[in-house]
Formats: sequence, structure tokens, C-alpha cells
Amino acid sequence: LLNIKRRQLGVQSLVRILEQSVIDLLSDYSLDAQRREKAPGVYVNNRKLAALGLRIRKGCSFHGLSLNVDMDLSPFSMIDPCGYSGLEVTQLKDLGIDASMETVSSRLQTHFQRLLDNTAA
Repeated sequence: LLNIKRRQLGVQSLVRILEQSVIDLLSDYSLDAQRREKAPGVYVNNRKLAALGLRIRKGCSFHGLSLNVDMDLSPFSMIDPCGYSGLEVTQLKDLGIDASMETVSSRLQTHFQRLLDNTAA
């Protein structure tokens, strides 16, 4: 839960901060990642690694970011991820990042907090 109204953030700004947090995390591991206009999330080699699912109510953001770390990706082959036919998904493990959920979570949180703090400046 994040009060974006109190932080004077718009939805687009929050989306950018979340995406950039993942991009910065991947940079720690020397991986190049991108965002796409009109397709929120983070992509590596044209495969989706992170998805966003925000709900804004009364100036507060609920839900947030889904980052694939080490999981069974086979269910994604039965759907159109994020509504995009043929979109492939990936995960950190398949990108050569063998880090625990705790490590990934902590590093991501550090990047997210830094970016949030920079918007308040």
C-alpha cells in the first residue's frame, strides 16, 4: 500500500519508478532490460520478466509488481500473457541469476526506496 497522493505521484510516475527499480536491479547483475510504451512491465530480450498490476483508490496504490524469480513458467504457454499473443515470459533463474527470493527482494526494495526518495527531492 502506497499513498501516492501524499507523495504527490501520479500513476505514470509510480509505474516508471516500479519499472526502473527492476531495470536497476538487473543492472546490478549486468543485464540490460527495457520498458515498453503502452505495455507496462520490464522486458529482457523481448521476453517479459516483470508485470505491473496496480489499483489506485482514494489516492492509494494497491497491489504492485510481479517479478519472476524462479518458478514454473509453463502455465504462461497456455495464455496470452498480459493479453499479448505470442509474448514470452522469462525469469531471473533462466537469465543466469541464481539469487534467493530474500536477496532479490532486498535489492529491489533498496532500488525502489532510492527512486521514491529521489522523486520527493
